Amino acid sequence: MTDNTRSHGASDRPEFLPAGHEAPQEPSHDSWGTRWAPQPGFPQSYFSETAFPEAAFTEEAPEPRGPNIALFTALAVVIALVAGGVASWGTFLLTRPASGVDPGYTLTAPSSLPTARPPGSVAGVAAKVLPSVVSLEVKGNSEAGTGSGFVIKGGYVVTNNHVVAVSGQVGNIRVRYNDGTSAAARVVGRDPNSDIAVVKPEGAVRAPELPLGNSDGAVVGDPVIAVGSPLGLTGTVTTGIISSLNRPVEAGGSTGSDYALINAIQTDAAINPGNSGGPLVNTAGEVIGVNSAIATVGGGSLLGQQSGSIGLGFAIPVNQVRRIAQELITTGAARTSRIGITIDQNYQGEGVRIATETEGGAVPVTPGGPAAKAGLRAGDVILEVDGRPVGDSRELVVTIRSKAPGDQVRLRFRHDGEVRTATVTVGAAPAPSAAPS
Repeated sequence: MTDNTRSHGASDRPEFLPAGHEAPQEPSHDSWGTRWAPQPGFPQSYFSETAFPEAAFTEEAPEPRGPNIALFTALAVVIALVAGGVASWGTFLLTRPASGVDPGYTLTAPSSLPTARPPGSVAGVAAKVLPSVVSLEVKGNSEAGTGSGFVIKGGYVVTNNHVVAVSGQVGNIRVRYNDGTSAAARVVGRDPNSDIAVVKPEGAVRAPELPLGNSDGAVVGDPVIAVGSPLGLTGTVTTGIISSLNRPVEAGGSTGSDYALINAIQTDAAINPGNSGGPLVNTAGEVIGVNSAIATVGGGSLLGQQSGSIGLGFAIPVNQVRRIAQELITTGAARTSRIGITIDQNYQGEGVRIATETEGGAVPVTPGGPAAKAGLRAGDVILEVDGRPVGDSRELVVTIRSKAPGDQVRLRFRHDGEVRTATVTVGAAPAPSAAPS
């Protein structure tokens, strides 16, 4: 389609001109040519050839122009660059080895950078902690496994009960240090109820002891580092935060029982099978927990099950570990904290109800026990411990077990429809045999 749009008075000629020509100039009175019409006010004879000879109206030839210096200069530069590139490429093609290798080719050497890191960084804490963390290789009659542990005062090694329980009475344990050396070890004592055990390597222990921190000072969001031997990969370091506190978790013992229920520190630091018994440390390099369990999508929670981390790991608070380890070293056994009640497992209401009748030979409230002395009776419903609500029996059990015998707790409970409070001094169950397995 032709575009017929144009401005008023525009010429039919295009407005662009051939390259190298200037636009025509409007003639003046002094340069009218022979082809122009007579101008008004002048007689025709005035424009006769006699008055104005044709030669007088001959157009002057255009003034010659000089060469375009800038264009030539630019062309010269381009030609020089192209010629140089072609020459270089030709030189390379003529001189390169036929095999395609270049014997004279070298890369720059790496720069000399310091390997030291700030003490509070992950690398700084790992450098401090790793020498104190060990791997345990355990063999029994028909089972074998690996786990982790760490050295404490006196050259003792703290680990999980479920790590060393595999050895039984006739098995053997070998401790492998971070420097690659190893030594045989024996069980000093183990406690299934807390999932803590202590072993003692033979000979001198060259690994430094790892300082124990204060787990009561831990808060959600604190950065933490887990160290151990997941899947037998010794000296593995992972990092994360404390994602929750006071989680009732089954870390060992028999599934479905209240054995090895811990008031756990929850962390998203990657923990996998083999991390059991390894330390969870803070940014000061102090132990705040012993890694013991992970949650799994399949429903299992023990680290011994072959499942990977999903960001839900659990550690036994070090304040409980400190007491248990000390008792195992000094007596070979550990006491389990109790308040002397039997829980009604069929109760579905608010809080935790004390049984209303004897079950399996266990009376609802132990006569003369801590709960009885504080005034609790069969059928009472415990609502809070130290101001924290208890939603089920697991929460009550782990809360009491996290206390040391002799500690006091304040209970809020309902008795015959009336809400009361009482202070209970935590007791202990009879200690089991001190003979280590």
